[in-house]
Amino acid sequence: MKLASKLPDVGVTIFTVMTQMANQFSAINLSQGFPDFDPHPRLMERIAQAMAEGYNQYAPMQGVLDLRCRIADKVKALYAAAYDPATEITITAGATEALFAAITAVAGAGDEVIVLEPAYDSYVPVLSLSGAVPVFVPLQTPDFAVDWDRVAAAVTPRTKAIIVNFPHNPSGAVLGQDDIDALRRIVAASNLFIISDEVYEHIVFDGRPHMGMAGDPELAARSFVIGSFGKTYHTTGWKIGYCLAPAPLSVEFQKIHQFLTFAVNTPVQVAYARHLAEDDSYRLLANFYQQKRDLFLQRVAASRFKPLACPGTYFQLVDYSAISEAPDVEMAATLTRTYGVAAIPVSVFNHDRRDHRLLRFCFAKKDDTLIAAGDKLCLI
Repeated sequence: MKLASKLPDVGVTIFTVMTQMANQFSAINLSQGFPDFDPHPRLMERIAQAMAEGYNQYAPMQGVLDLRCRIADKVKALYAAAYDPATEITITAGATEALFAAITAVAGAGDEVIVLEPAYDSYVPVLSLSGAVPVFVPLQTPDFAVDWDRVAAAVTPRTKAIIVNFPHNPSGAVLGQDDIDALRRIVAASNLFIISDEVYEHIVFDGRPHMGMAGDPELAARSFVIGSFGKTYHTTGWKIGYCLAPAPLSVEFQKIHQFLTFAVNTPVQVAYARHLAEDDSYRLLANFYQQKRDLFLQRVAASRFKPLACPGTYFQLVDYSAISEAPDVEMAATLTRTYGVAAIPVSVFNHDRRDHRLLRFCFAKKDDTLIAAGDKLCLI
């Protein structure tokens, strides 16, 4: 039997490919963005406790209310933004599900959605499934700043939304107040919706604040703001995220969410809620990862790789043009097979595979892992 593919150009993701290669060649895996250390023991204990207390059946479709209340408290404390836990916060099966529901709620057949590139790989396939048309606007290299004039020029009467992702994967770029002001002007002039992927909101370095949509009332009024507990608490495998959106947007978001997963893992939600009530370690996350970024940079300082600025996330881009003229996909494979370190080629985040000879390394790893990887990279 033959099945006509709805995503004929989509194969196995580069993250799966590189992790499989890392396993095959026993390489240090700095490709896929997950920590190689455990979450806080108390958080894990709280899941067992929740199970023992009987929290083993369906949660409410919108999510455990206590967790939604804790998120509302956190967002108000950090961004002075008020979201109603009853109507404006939805717990999702990871940020990926939240992105799917938000994009699907906004974009229909023939609608245009602006995508800033390089872009995380889940955005465009969801647009394709919705019949929407991605309109690509490249970020400026090497700092991956947004050219807001180009964004404004890309807006047409068919433009329905813009997807923004800051702190940015793969580059680590962050927004400043000037960016927020420029986006506000564009939205006001065109009535766009914003889908804001902010899963690295707590990983912003060098004393900078996170400039997200929730902190600006005009932008928040038209935004789906998507967060992730996995990135914050080193629990990417638990797959719990959330979406903040005004009530009319949340209604449409939840119509889709309820048929994707209906409800999300109950004991894990209870554990996160209890953890948030007693633990604000997310405020220390930037310092935690800045130390890891700096350690990685120290270990590769003697290499021929040229690191780019990394103001946020737990990813570090490096330029390898002084080492090889090979395409980045080929360079990543060679690095894994021959030198024992796996990375992600940045061209895969561009729809046209634009190649600037950049690789992305994940430094959400134990210090020993980063030291060993750095030593190997200095041999190239």
